Amino acid sequence: MAINNRMSCFKCWIGGVAVITIAGLAFLYSGWYPMGADVPHNRLTYWALETLRERSIARVAADIEVPLDLDTPDRLLSGGADYNDMCAGCHLKPGTAQSDFSLGLYPAPPNLTADARKSDDSDAEQRRRFWIIKHGIKASGMPAWGPGHDDQRIWNMVAFLQRLPDLSAAEYQILTARDIATPHH
Repeated sequence: MAINNRMSCFKCWIGGVAVITIAGLAFLYSGWYPMGADVPHNRLTYWALETLRERSIARVAADIEVPLDLDTPDRLLSGGADYNDMCAGCHLKPGTAQSDFSLGLYPAPPNLTADARKSDDSDAEQRRRFWIIKHGIKASGMPAWGPGHDDQRIWNMVAFLQRLPDLSAAEYQILTARDIATPHH
């Protein structure tokens, strides 16, 4: 009798998994989920995507070694010029609240000039920033800069991001000016 109960329970479990799988596939193929960037995700979807992204980045970035010289002026100047050229259109400059480009992106890119993580200069946060710049984030508009930029150049951008939230518009302008005689790396 105990074996019959276990078999019956197992059959119910398999049946439940089958129903959930079929319902999930029906939903995927139905086209009912709004994919336009002008319609936000529901709370459950947003939570699931945010949790997946943050846990994934934390896992893969855990073993990255942060350079000891992250605070040098050379890194700050080099990273600032690259940020201005490659990042400011989405992640903004001091004194700006939005750009035409950032308005149309969903999820909205973080405003790194007012980033809530600005007080977090921990190695974990620096590893996170490095990994995101190097590898990008799928389906977010954040490109992977690693294929065209060496690690040194990416660390320079990380160094600049440490200072960015504290910069005035005038300081930003000075730190991001690229010397015309100096070619892009």
